[in-house]
Amino acid sequence: MKNQRFLCGGILISSCWILSAAHCFQERFPPHHLTVILGRTYRVVPGEEEQKFEVEKYIVHKEFDDDTYDNDIALLQLKSDSSRCAQESSVVRTVCLPPADLQLPDWTECELSGYGKHEALSPFYSERLKEAHVRLYPSSRCTSQHLLNRTVTDNMLCAGDTRSGGPQANLHDACQGDSGGPLVCLNDGRMTLVGIISWGLGCGQKDVPGVYTKVTNYLDWIHPAS
Repeated sequence: MKNQRFLCGGILISSCWILSAAHCFQERFPPHHLTVILGRTYRVVPGEEEQKFEVEKYIVHKEFDDDTYDNDIALLQLKSDSSRCAQESSVVRTVCLPPADLQLPDWTECELSGYGKHEALSPFYSERLKEAHVRLYPSSRCTSQHLLNRTVTDNMLCAGDTRSGGPQANLHDACQGDSGGPLVCLNDGRMTLVGIISWGLGCGQKDVPGVYTKVTNYLDWIHPAS
């Protein structure tokens, strides 16, 4: 456990596979240097029911662009001696992947979670897993002109809060350290994975959304793992 550092969030999609963001793996760590911890509430305090795994391998999308963060998606395979890895429990669950044709209404309220920083300039990650509520932005407001001319592609979606920022701004947006975590929205009575936390400009600024990898565009790419 010595010298371990927190890297990114992830999303359990099947017993042995985790979805995350490609940009988390730009340093090309050897897989055996990575550990996945499921079911932990406090970042540095082991959970009573947590499950811990080494990583067999990880796959970064071949067309990930580290300038624009287009195709910001990666898969990690957990290491196990059997065909099963993670066991479902009260604190560990797989997420529901979306149907390919999922189109949620603009301003649908969704949730994200992570250990991200409380504010953009903070040197510290959160000690406790936080969740935030954000709304899906219309595509007309998810463009480069709304994000300081940063490239926005069809593989991205925007979500954020329309209330003003402030000391609690991070509770309405993702922030550094949340990358790779889930954006889930209610669909047919089930919380469904719609986005993967990817990038943003600062944290919780009024009318500046966070940007997420649009999961419906990658179902065929994810499919072998799920």
